Order: sequence, then structure tokens, then C-alpha cells
Amino acid sequence: MGIIVKQSVRGTIYVYSGVLLGFITTAILFPRIFSTKEIGLLKILVAYSTLIAQFATLGINGVTIRLFPFFRSEDRRHHGFLPLALSVGVTGFLLSTLLLFIFKPVLVSLSQEKSPLLVGYINWLVVLVFFQLFFSILDIYYSALMNSVHGTWLREVFQRILIIVMIGLYFLGWIHFHAFVIGYVAAISIPTLYILVTLIKEKQISLKFEWAFLNHEMVRSILAVALFSILNGLTVLMIQNVDLIMVNKLIGLDGAGVYSICFFFGIVVSLPARSIYKIANVTVAEAWKTEDMQSIKVVYEKSCLTLFIIGLYLFMGIWLNIGNIMQILGPSYLPGKYVIFFIGLGSLLDMASGANSSIMGTSSYYKMQSYMLIGLVILLILLNMILIPRFGLNGAALSSAVALGMLNFLRFMFLYIKFGLQPYNKQFLAVMLLGTAAFLCSFYLPFAHHFIVDILVRSTVFSLLFLLPTYLLKVSPDLNKGADSLLVTFKLKKNR
Repeated sequence: MGIIVKQSVRGTIYVYSGVLLGFITTAILFPRIFSTKEIGLLKILVAYSTLIAQFATLGINGVTIRLFPFFRSEDRRHHGFLPLALSVGVTGFLLSTLLLFIFKPVLVSLSQEKSPLLVGYINWLVVLVFFQLFFSILDIYYSALMNSVHGTWLREVFQRILIIVMIGLYFLGWIHFHAFVIGYVAAISIPTLYILVTLIKEKQISLKFEWAFLNHEMVRSILAVALFSILNGLTVLMIQNVDLIMVNKLIGLDGAGVYSICFFFGIVVSLPARSIYKIANVTVAEAWKTEDMQSIKVVYEKSCLTLFIIGLYLFMGIWLNIGNIMQILGPSYLPGKYVIFFIGLGSLLDMASGANSSIMGTSSYYKMQSYMLIGLVILLILLNMILIPRFGLNGAALSSAVALGMLNFLRFMFLYIKFGLQPYNKQFLAVMLLGTAAFLCSFYLPFAHHFIVDILVRSTVFSLLFLLPTYLLKVSPDLNKGADSLLVTFKLKKNR
């Protein structure tokens, strides 16, 4: 877990910085500057382009995660893996662009009635798909080279700073909304160029193929992994985005705008896991290569406990301040109050499950995860069709929480039955008791007369009551190491 702890600390700092920037854009600037229709447009563009870009990878990202350990060789330029990945990406982009233009009339007709604003910007999906596609390929390749945090910084911090700059230009009246949308697309696209330049500067770019390494057995493995990686990626993204897309279809851009803003607060709970999952993928894949079950067991146990503590802290902290959050967002967003709760709960369940996805996805049983995901997408769509008409935005959020809970339960049962892996112990009960006690003490504090002061007081009390005992009792050695590292960095503790 050493490299995981080291990079996850840096990654978590970037993620929390991104959360702060995301809060500024999502909770403060967007609701006050843009209409719910305009917000819905931006979020729907990203949702559609993310789904298409995932298909356009043609599974090469899954191949990188699972099979790169067999290509790894510094002196042989990793046997030409990067040009292979980029070639697949180009093929996928051309194919997805062709399909997008073939089905564009269908997409237009679906949006014409309730989301007419989207129709004028559909062509920008091509640009977004291109840059999101190649960012994901280069970022996962860089992670495979044991640097998982650079992409996190670009996505979570740098990209959001660019978006804030564009919002500022629009707010000052220097650009109109159409220009802002183009700038928004540019802000999402620029990190791809940045990571490419970084790889070139570090001399990690080589476009020389090594055809001899691609023997019959390796090609078979690549094709099999790629096929199921396409299914995995699309189904995971559908679980993450189909609720927003169906809200747009059944309610309209106004509902999608409210849902997307409230969704942000719920998904904050699971954001810290991103940096851990990226490096865990690489570490666990190497462990499977050498059949090192002990290392896999350690990664599973420690990731579950560490992420559960962080997730519970964030979930309880957000719900503790839900009244203040709704006051910040304004009355238009009141229908999304329980969207925050259900999305946050689903995210907490995901966090408590640790690196189960990495373990299954890099094992020889990776196909089983694909079957689980396909079944859950079907379940999610059915739940949305039933619950959105009945409960509106809350129905979409509840569907998402149920789907995530079911997915992680199935993963847990499979890993337990197949490998005897069971990561939960009395430490989880201790964390739950500490969190509940801290939440109740903080919840019944009197209101501090102003919502900003109330957030600071309530959050400070909750943090001290939850985090301090967790640290002093050394519930999670890895979190203690991370905390000690931060204390040393800020010169609050001497390095030993």
C-alpha cells in the first residue's frame, strides 16, 4: 500500500481542491448566473460526450489496466503499447463520429420538445468526445507508469480553474452565452493537450510499434479484455449518467439543471476514491500477474476502511449542513434536497466497498463484472422509468443509490465466495459509532444566525468530534500516515 498511500495523499489534496472549486462553480456561480436550462445544457453535453467517448476507447483503457504489466519494459519503450493505444483511440473516434452523425436526427427529435436549447449545440459533442477520449487514454497510460496524480490535478483543479475564468468573462459581459459554451468546451479539452505535452517532456512518448510482441495469445487476450472493457465502461457510465439523461427526457432541461447541481453535492462523497482507484488498478494488476493474493487482500481491506472513514465523514458533514446548502442554492433547488441524500448514500456504499472493482476488473474473472454491470443497467433503467414519473428527481436519485448498492453487494459476494476475501471488521463498527455520535452532537447545536457562520461552527465541531478520536485511536494506520504527512508539510509536526 506504500505507493497507494503516497499518491493517494497527493491525489486527495487535488480532489479536495477540486471539490472547493467545484463548490464555487456548482453551488455559488452556476445557480446565480445561469438559468436551470443553461445549466442542464452544459451537464447534458458532458454526459452525452462522456458516454460516447467511453465507447470510442474500444476497451483500450481496460486493456491498459489489466495487460500493461505484461508490456512493461522501460528499455523497450513498453513494446510499443502507446502507439497501439492511440491507434485504437483514433479508430474509435472515427467510428463514434460516424455513428453520431447517423443518429443525430434521432437525438434531435428526442430533444426538440423538452430540450430545444440542446439541438443547437449537438455538433460540439464531436469536439468533446475527441478530447475526452484521448485524455482518458493518456491519463490511464500515465497512471500505468505509476503516476496517477497528474491527471487528477488536470481534471479536478486545472480544468475547473479554466471554467471559473470563462464564467467570469460571461458574468462581466465580455462574452455572450454561445461564446461561453465554446469556452466551456475548450476548458474541458485543454487538459488533454497539457498531459500530452507532459508525456513528451518526460520522454514517455514513442510511436514505434513492436509487432513481434503481439503474438497470437497476446492478441486474443487484448481482444477479449477490450470487448468486456467496452461493456464495463459503458455500463458504469450509464449507471452514473442515465439518471440525468432520463430526467432530461422525462422532465426537461430545467429538471436536469436542478438534478445536476444537487447531484454534485452527493457525488462529492465518493470523489476521494478516484485517486486511490487509479493507482490501485496498477498495483492490483501487478499482484495478479505474480499471484500475490496477500497484497490483494491488504489493498482490499485497507481501501475499504480508509474510504469508508472518508466517505462517512463527507456524507454526514454534507447532510449536517443540508439546510445551509439549500439556502445557498436558493428555492429553485429545493426539489433536489433528497437527491443530495440518495446520491450521497449511494456514494457512501461505493466508498465502503473499497477497491473491489479494481480487484475484479484485473482478475481472470473480469467478465463476471461485465455481466453484473449489464444487469444493473437494465435494473437502473427500469427503476428510473418507474420512479421518475412517480417521485420526480428523487426517484432518479433513489434508483441510482439502489443500483450502486446492489452492484457493490454482488462484487462483495463474488470476491468472498471465489477468493475468501472479506475486508470488514470491528474497526468499521467503531467508525460508525464515532461518526453517529459526532453527527448527533453537531446536529442539535443551535443555529448560528447566519448560514455561513453556522456551516463553519457545525462543521468544525463535527470534524473535531469525529476526526480527532479516529486519529488518536489509530483506527486507520494509512489515514494516520496521510495525516502525519500533511502535518509535517504544514510544519505542525516534526518529521521522524
